[in-house]
Amino acid sequence: MAAEASTSVPRLIDGPGAALATVLLAHGAGAPMDSPFMAAIAGGLAQQGWRVVRFEFPYMARMRETGRRQGPDRMPVLQESFRQQVRLEMADQPGQPVFIGGKSMGGRGASLLVDGLNACDGVPGCLCLGYPFHPPGKPLQMRTEHLVALRTPTLILQGERDSFGRREEVETYRLSPQVQLRWIPSGDHSFKPTRSSGLSEAENWATAVALGDQFLRQLLSG
Repeated sequence: MAAEASTSVPRLIDGPGAALATVLLAHGAGAPMDSPFMAAIAGGLAQQGWRVVRFEFPYMARMRETGRRQGPDRMPVLQESFRQQVRLEMADQPGQPVFIGGKSMGGRGASLLVDGLNACDGVPGCLCLGYPFHPPGKPLQMRTEHLVALRTPTLILQGERDSFGRREEVETYRLSPQVQLRWIPSGDHSFKPTRSSGLSEAENWATAVALGDQFLRQLLSG
């Protein structure tokens, strides 16, 4: 893993430079790019041969500098930060496909951008890790309108008991045929299983990596 400070946005890079493609991942609302979850997913995908780039949104970079917690930037600010990172990757790695995705809020931001980036920049797909379909305890405050009409292949990996969208809820939602849903057994929003499931958090993270790797390879081979 390499840290990079060539821009004002903190970034971490895992995997080979000569990979088949880059996977650009954004963090969720409350934890930074080097959280255990993000490190496990990035490291796992890198071991499969992908170049994985993690970056931080402006508010998280400020938190890292000041040590003071603050809420996320508004979605337009997050989206512009994401666009800048896509442009940077395409300049740094010309000719190499760039997938986008992220954890929770980061994945939502990616899914809001992916159709436009596919049309303008050829971004081939999106990987969402624990999509925030609604705030916990507020199932009527849906964040799915754009997912109904999404035109770019998108994989959502979701814990079966995720409070932002449980399996029994999400399976009733109307989503675009381009959206694939794969379930992480007994997982919560960060894929942590219940003790009674007999599974470990590391095993569920490995499952997420395997499913993500399969999705990315299918898109490149198709």
